[in-house]
Amino acid sequence: MSALKSFVHNTGRDGDQSLLKTITFAITHFLVAFTVVYLLTGDILLGSLVAMIEPAINTVAYFFHEKAWQRYGRKVKSPAITA
Repeated sequence: MSALKSFVHNTGRDGDQSLLKTITFAITHFLVAFTVVYLLTGDILLGSLVAMIEPAINTVAYFFHEKAWQRYGRKVKSPAITA
């Protein structure tokens, strides 16, 4: 299995909520981005464009951040092997 595929699909024993968290994060981020740009500019088109581009890129970054954080958490929780 490729390293990227293993990284994305490694759910572990308790399941993986990172995709669901990513989706809810994306929805929240789209709404916040649109609202901020619309309130600052009063332009619905500009608010919509910014709300589609910036959160989409940030959401992908968040998904991989969440996966890396889970991997780090598993390493921290693993008991040390003593001889």
